[in-house]
Amino acid sequence: MAGRLMLLDSASLYFRAFFGVPDSLKAPDGTVVNAVRGLLDFVATLTTQYHPDAMVACWDDDWRPAWRVDLMPSYKTHRVAEEIVGDPDIEVTPDLLSPQVPIIAEALGLVGIPVVGAMGAEADDIIGTLAPAWDGPVDVVTGDRDLFQLVDDAHPIRILYTARGVGNHDVVDEAWIRAKYGVDSHRYVDFAVMRGDASDGIPGVPGIGEKTAAALLAAHDDLDGIVAAANDASSDIKPRVRQSLLDSQEYIEVARQVVTVSPDACPTDVLVREPLTDEQKSALTAFGERWGLGGAAGRVLEALG
Repeated sequence: MAGRLMLLDSASLYFRAFFGVPDSLKAPDGTVVNAVRGLLDFVATLTTQYHPDAMVACWDDDWRPAWRVDLMPSYKTHRVAEEIVGDPDIEVTPDLLSPQVPIIAEALGLVGIPVVGAMGAEADDIIGTLAPAWDGPVDVVTGDRDLFQLVDDAHPIRILYTARGVGNHDVVDEAWIRAKYGVDSHRYVDFAVMRGDASDGIPGVPGIGEKTAAALLAAHDDLDGIVAAANDASSDIKPRVRQSLLDSQEYIEVARQVVTVSPDACPTDVLVREPLTDEQKSALTAFGERWGLGGAAGRVLEALG
């Protein structure tokens, strides 16, 4: 086996760092570097805790791909149209964060963490491609619950879910998802399609919340079985729910495609991480001094060894 792979949902993490670390942290030239420093501290913390043998920073080359928008025009519309101050879920990059994104990519490269993106793909799609292809255990670091669809105890693939913070993350396995939602992870896409997700502009089936979605899956196995039962007048689906499902059949088919992460967004060859060379250590130390990162560069060097 290739050892443990850690996949970083990079934008999820650098947005969280930006909103969680004071923007008074600046480089000598005045550039705000709070997200750079916060992200490096996240990498150091996660590496020290989980000791991954390989790590990839999965990148949003296209955070709102046209093919998803063509299928569902509401997809992430509010993230374009609204400015939500202090919300790490908003994708329109704040003015003080935009200059930091290439600095973050440079820092990751200096310590041998590849930055991987692909045309027409979100970071979710990169993660959805790399995780199942890896011959070993996989930890996915994200605040996006859509990626719960990848959880697989047999592989194993688990999610380090950062909704409550990187330092207070949940370790999401199949038992966690069943306890939280009452569904199996391989049915999470079907569950999410019915429940909807306002943060992604996915409306859901009207009148169907988490409890009803879980009950329908328990009774009819998957979305195809649920739709078939809705079309069967003799089934025991309640009239209001039946009509809502019948009215939403076109939405269900489209939403399932939108919610499902791509399995082939990028090449899957990932190298096991090598110990940092003296040249890499010197380069990151100089980088830290140039950008005024304080002890963050030293902490990530110590963690990565």
